[in-house]
Amino acid sequence: MLALGDSLTAGYDLSRSEGFVAQLQTAIRARGIRTSMLDAGVSGDTTAGGRARSNRALADPPNATIVALGSIDFLRAIPLEVTYASFDDILRRLAECNISALRAGMLALRNLGAEYVKAFERVYRRLAREHDVMFMLFFLERVAGNSISTSRTGSIRMRAAQG
Repeated sequence: MLALGDSLTAGYDLSRSEGFVAQLQTAIRARGIRTSMLDAGVSGDTTAGGRARSNRALADPPNATIVALGSIDFLRAIPLEVTYASFDDILRRLAECNISALRAGMLALRNLGAEYVKAFERVYRRLAREHDVMFMLFFLERVAGNSISTSRTGSIRMRAAQG
């Protein structure tokens, strides 16, 4: 399984074992599923960057791919048409290779304005519908809004935010 994404996928500022890909592989194996996770996350990557490197990432085609890009696009105010076109191309390539995909989305920051936030979300929904892929609106669901603390041993513990 391939995880194509940005710093959230790459596990920016985390040890390899603490990152998303390692944590997902551990969770999948705990359920008795034997698969290898491939980390194709690059910190600071935009959807266009993911698009540019998707050929290399798909050189040895995985069985499934999680596409978790987009947060850098809105942080850099990349036009939504560019974001859409990049995602569209990535998802089209996956379909051509008969690779199952999960489109993991991101919610735009509210300070960008209500209209932009809605339009950004529509891009994700439209792509999921047009490409008939599994879709998760918010990649950080059940993570964002939780507090994080570090124990004396350095392990990270999360708990749901109060209120």
